[in-house]
Amino acid sequence: MKKILLINGPNLNLLGQREPGIYGSDTLESLEHNLKQIAEQRNVALTCMQSNHEGVIIDQIHLANRKYEGIIFNPGAFTHYSIAIRDAIAAIDVPVIEVHISNVHKRESFRHHSVMAAVTKGQIVGLGMKGYELALFALTDE
Repeated sequence: MKKILLINGPNLNLLGQREPGIYGSDTLESLEHNLKQIAEQRNVALTCMQSNHEGVIIDQIHLANRKYEGIIFNPGAFTHYSIAIRDAIAAIDVPVIEVHISNVHKRESFRHHSVMAAVTKGQIVGLGMKGYELALFALTDE
């Protein structure tokens, strides 16, 4: 059974409340529940975590090395400036797919650049919660 880790970064604990016009009305709990159901149907064990703290996310990425076959990661605002998280991803052998609920390229210019993109397997933006499902499929269809 493949093991996949889902990491959601800062402010994603507020899904459903925070700017629903941008992020939708689904909560983090409903996202995790739905994704776990899809994972189970594909014989995949999905572990979910969320943190607003950079160091906690870095620790989880380090611990994921050789324990998981893939990471689905929405780094939130860390996308644009966390070289420390970028370096943690580069340091492990586990493929990471970066996911963003909104289309960051249609938003403020500071959101257009990801420091993570160069060290991830791929990036999915602007497809809402469906982006997480697509990342799961990409990591488990190999």
